[in-house]
Amino acid sequence: MRIIAARFNHETNTFSPVPTPLENFGPLHGAAALEFGRGSATAFGAFIDYAERMGAELVTPLCATANPSGPAARDVFEALAAPVIEAAREGCDAILLDLHGAMVAEGIDDCEGELLARIREKAPGVPIGVALDLHGNITERMVQNCDVLAGFKTYPHIDMRETGAHVARMMARVLEGAGRPWVARVHPPILAQTLRMNTEVPGIMADLIDLAREIETREGIWAATVFGGFPLSDIPDAGVSLVAVADDASTAQAAAEELGEAAWQGRAGFVYEEAPLEVSLAEARAASGGGGGGPVLLLDHGDNCMSGGTCDTIDVLRAALRAGMRGIVAGPICDPEAVAQMHAAGEGNAVELRLGNKVALPGFPENPPLDLTGDVTFAGPGRYVVRGPIYTGQCCDMGRAAVLTTEGATVLVTERPHEPWDLGVFECAGIDPVSADFLILKSRMYCRPVFEPLCRAVIECASAGITSSNLDLFDFRKLARPIYPLDPISSK
Repeated sequence: MRIIAARFNHETNTFSPVPTPLENFGPLHGAAALEFGRGSATAFGAFIDYAERMGAELVTPLCATANPSGPAARDVFEALAAPVIEAAREGCDAILLDLHGAMVAEGIDDCEGELLARIREKAPGVPIGVALDLHGNITERMVQNCDVLAGFKTYPHIDMRETGAHVARMMARVLEGAGRPWVARVHPPILAQTLRMNTEVPGIMADLIDLAREIETREGIWAATVFGGFPLSDIPDAGVSLVAVADDASTAQAAAEELGEAAWQGRAGFVYEEAPLEVSLAEARAASGGGGGGPVLLLDHGDNCMSGGTCDTIDVLRAALRAGMRGIVAGPICDPEAVAQMHAAGEGNAVELRLGNKVALPGFPENPPLDLTGDVTFAGPGRYVVRGPIYTGQCCDMGRAAVLTTEGATVLVTERPHEPWDLGVFECAGIDPVSADFLILKSRMYCRPVFEPLCRAVIECASAGITSSNLDLFDFRKLARPIYPLDPISSK
């Protein structure tokens, strides 16, 4: 048996000015892709496990992942898609793909649908299994060009490997003669906001995931997935989708429609009302005097790296310092110019910096950098290994890093935008983030499994960044309308 397994991931914020060149994907091929994927906490890792347990000839044409950012150039998509399509053309018995579901390239609004259609054309009789992110914007083209499909059921995503294992089990059934199941999709007009997709707290998303799990216990059902979608992708199919895989069309459609109706009835739960920044900071100051240990965690969700943020908006840090808050640790803030200046000054020396707000945000008012004076207390490489639970064991590189220590704040500055996956983000630069009074992170959700248990309170802070939860800031032009909550809409 010959099995193709590949990984090709990008969540595209079509409003983001952050570029997406080919090198951002760090593409690996063949043995290098296999080495990266084997044992990894990803769907790709689970696919490799399955193929090796089967004793199959395993082909790994691609492993490529880029942090969320703006649309890739057309030739970037073509370069990454080509080895997967060529491997399919050469023949195989099964194809297992670890995709995202919300990638956009120049001229291609639905990169996953395009990739799957091309693979289907080259390998028309070969079963295709797909693992997708909970934030995938699922299209009918994706559904029509695969045989089994499942998405993550957690956000923060701690079940990537488990999702891959689920897809592999379904593929095993197909290969063992159970026949080809039916995949059905329902797409109610709901543009869900990301901060209402947390599956770890009570709410509409947790309720829908519970229903999907219950549906999966029913006879004839292979998989049921709730896709919250990625709202900052201006394409026709952005938003919530419900997908079911079942023995037959009527069973799959009924399951998808049951989930779709529950989503529509609970649609108000997908709306996030952000508080003014000054209100959030007042709440943070009040929380700092309460019981419990650890810092107050301030999440700058308007400039979230893992939604395509620039990581250089300075609103929250500026406002916190102006409000008299001290004992702050903040970062990582992406400012290559400031990093170069601090490296030139050297550790132990004083510098005056103009920090952040250097990347223009289309459609947003200009804000000046933050003027800071302090000492350089670290200047070196920003590298660490993730301890988990997300991307456990992965080596991360923030580029060169530097730390500025001022009277009120210790600020980690890096050359590259980076999500605070792990304490190692700060520890590699000599910072103990848990000792802070206030910890400002540019994150919505991925930091929570590690940082939240160590903090006395978590406060979500609005900033005028390109990942803002205020959808009224964005000029949607391709999005199918009307859609809730952007438009008055009373029925599907």
